[in-house]
Amino acid sequence: MGVYFTDRGIEELARRRGEEEVSFEWLAEQLRTFTDLNPDFEVPVERLATWLARLDDEDEDE
Repeated sequence: MGVYFTDRGIEELARRRGEEEVSFEWLAEQLRTFTDLNPDFEVPVERLATWLARLDDEDEDE
């Protein structure tokens, strides 16, 4: 698997905030704020949020 440009941001997130615990409510609020400030990213943020929300659904199909 190749390294994507986004990997740097993900690695920074893990390095800088990886010890923190947050709620999904907090994460949802941050995603809303980010989308308000960056409306061009509405579709990718929606896809990420939907993917996170449905992670357990994959287990039910097996």
